[in-house]
Amino acid sequence: MGRIKQVELDAEQRAALEAGYQNGHSHAYRRRCQMLLLKSQGRPSHEVASVVGGCEVVVNNWVHRYQQAGIKGLETKPGRGRKAILQECDVEAVRASVGEHRQRLSVAKAELEQALGKSFCRKTLADFVKKTVASISESASVPDAAKRLSASRSRKFTP
Repeated sequence: MGRIKQVELDAEQRAALEAGYQNGHSHAYRRRCQMLLLKSQGRPSHEVASVVGGCEVVVNNWVHRYQQAGIKGLETKPGRGRKAILQECDVEAVRASVGEHRQRLSVAKAELEQALGKSFCRKTLADFVKKTVASISESASVPDAAKRLSASRSRKFTP
């Protein structure tokens, strides 16, 4: 059996890792913080791997990355994962096509596939429309629901 790769943490580093473990923005980041906290207790990599659900090579890789880059090294680097099919530059085309074919999303999809030269499923289009509507609703130019509700209540009906 090889030697145990030890991680020495000062109080500030431990506090940062515990905060990341409790309040991290993604599950993967919280898991990586947990790995480092367990390794700082002197546990062997195979034991840490069994606790967090992985293999000891992965644990050792994250320990090495932490030692090289600190807590920022535990974050997932940008550019990972599948790229979105529909981008922000496609918003206007999607808006025009869906606006024209509101009740028939499959027709809008076919039109967009031809216009954009991209192939995608109906669910991808529906999700993109939902995300776009959500981002429009969150913008400062659109009043929030409470303001709209109070404005509609303040108008009195006069015959």
